[in-house]
Amino acid sequence: MDRTNALVERIFRNAGAALELYSIYLGERLGLYQSLARQGPATSVELAERTGTNERYIREWLEHHAASGLVDVDDVTAAPTERRYTLPPEHVPVLADPDHVDYHGYKGVELARAARMLPDLVEAYRTGDAPPHQPWEPEGRAEFNRPTYLNLLGKQWLPAIPEIDERLRADPPARVADFACGTGWSSIAMAQAYPHITVHGLDLDEDAIAAATQHAQSAGLSDRVSYSVANASDASQSGRFDLVTILEALHDIPRPVDALRSARQLLAPGGSVLILDELVEDEFTAPASELERYHYGWSLMSCLPDAMGDPESAATGAVMRPATLRRYATEAGFQEVQILPFHTSLFRFYRLIP
Repeated sequence: MDRTNALVERIFRNAGAALELYSIYLGERLGLYQSLARQGPATSVELAERTGTNERYIREWLEHHAASGLVDVDDVTAAPTERRYTLPPEHVPVLADPDHVDYHGYKGVELARAARMLPDLVEAYRTGDAPPHQPWEPEGRAEFNRPTYLNLLGKQWLPAIPEIDERLRADPPARVADFACGTGWSSIAMAQAYPHITVHGLDLDEDAIAAATQHAQSAGLSDRVSYSVANASDASQSGRFDLVTILEALHDIPRPVDALRSARQLLAPGGSVLILDELVEDEFTAPASELERYHYGWSLMSCLPDAMGDPESAATGAVMRPATLRRYATEAGFQEVQILPFHTSLFRFYRLIP
């Protein structure tokens, strides 16, 4: 196959994949997966009745999902309204259980949100400015890392870092600052895993902080988890913390050196900064891996634009290579940058020591 035809086929496949994610958006927003998982198999008539939706639309959605292998159908020869569809048990954690670490139902929501930004991005690419702010709710990225943090952050990742784990379990109770905490799930996950620590989350987004405060209250953690609207890059932050975390956020911060300098100034003696950021290659390569392309895609659509509104922005983007982080840390006054000897399928961990 020549290069032209290969590209045509690739774009065609990718168009189908994008449309599949939009169909997942519909299933997530309309509660279709939840109904199939909790109430069992259904015909299009039954699923429409359960979810308060239109049967003809639901029939098309179910047929598409069966054609795509996302749901099973009992008898393809049955009349269209009599075919019974099942969400396979293996697909339930991915599409219907937002508490499961494998949950990916939010991917459709993310892609739909990104698509709505495209007209604004066209203008931003011309002017060099940031596109208009996108609210967290009702379809922001608030839930993007929720299952990952609640299942892995305090239960697997932090215990795998002996120096940090030991301090979080020791007396006097440790204090943690969670920079760019979003809607607060990382703060909550740490407090749940370490029942004596206190966590203070900071974020610039007022709506996100309001949601985080509600989440902490619902989790029964208001006595140990607090939040405030604040700029992580503001040198006037005060307090003494044994750990400062910047989780999946440093590349989004317009002035990362200022944020790291602020974090260093907040550390108590013996404290350190933990950074979780994208797992990317050490050097630019092309063509790149599927993962590298994924990170570049989000950088184009969200991460870089989010940082472009500040005239002093470093404009890092999602593909922040280890050498870039080392440079930022050195400029912020850190003496040591450790790349921790484990990573996830998406993220790399760094520990910064003053």
